[in-house]
Amino acid sequence: MELAKHPLVRALRSLDLPTTDFVVTGSGPLLAHGLRKVVHDLDVVARRQAWQAVLHLGACEVPSSGCGGLVSLFGGRIEIFDRWLPGSPGPDQMIESAEWVQGIPFSPLREVLAWKERLGRQKDRDDAKLIRDYLSRSVG
Repeated sequence: MELAKHPLVRALRSLDLPTTDFVVTGSGPLLAHGLRKVVHDLDVVARRQAWQAVLHLGACEVPSSGCGGLVSLFGGRIEIFDRWLPGSPGPDQMIESAEWVQGIPFSPLREVLAWKERLGRQKDRDDAKLIRDYLSRSVG
């Protein structure tokens, strides 16, 4: 799948954020690796210039996790955070460890797996199984 054609990726790219200052996390990495065909939004962690840019585009709120700030754009279809979930690495570490897929920085699947297993919601358990299966096929 060509990510550049996906409507959420097009919306994210339209923001023209510096790619060295953000990482797509949440379910986005599953989309990037073809593990999910449908995602309803993109979760992005941003720092420095990227974070400053989005602060000019929307109101900063406290996310449901209670951790950091969130700017919701495109009717909530792009959610940009200044840090990820409690217990996750900080934004610098997340961004520096990004895995690049078709020119877009994504959180590595092993990192996504760790926080999805920690959250334990049904959708996260389902995604964790997809990731584990994919990683076991990739290694073997």
